[in-house]
Amino acid sequence: MSLKNQWIINIVMVVLSLFSLVFLGRHNIKRFLPASIVLVLLEAWHVQVGKKRKWWVFYNKPRSYLTGEFAFNVGPFLVASMWILKWTYGHFLTFLSLNAAVNAFFAFVLSNLMEKLKIVKLDRLSQFQFFLEGSEGTVLLLPTAEWGKRENRPPALNKYCSFREYWLLKH
Repeated sequence: MSLKNQWIINIVMVVLSLFSLVFLGRHNIKRFLPASIVLVLLEAWHVQVGKKRKWWVFYNKPRSYLTGEFAFNVGPFLVASMWILKWTYGHFLTFLSLNAAVNAFFAFVLSNLMEKLKIVKLDRLSQFQFFLEGSEGTVLLLPTAEWGKRENRPPALNKYCSFREYWLLKH
């Protein structure tokens, strides 16, 4: 696949994912975005480790984060984590099941499709190991979302609008 087609696929993937946030609702976005950002940062760290150890290979050059993994992290990964939290928040077993199903679909079905389309291929990582690597963030997602609830914050943060104002008030 040419680099131009890769950019088109990346842009479409990010735009469609972010467009679905319209249906998520402003309240849910504000509620679950911090937890999803933590998960995306963890995944960005996984990308750096994976590139160094050559767990996967993107076919197109240059093999930079922007032309490769960035679209997956900012698009489907970020948005899917917010949707999963919206649908399953408060139901731990449902959360684990749905998250495992989404990660399995990505690891076993979409990874094969992306290899056939000459986008990316798993090199030193089996599909099952890729599934486990994708499921690691599940451990952080729910506790981070739980901390984000207003009643779980320190009392001083509930009284004021933002952490920044709280910090400025204390210092």
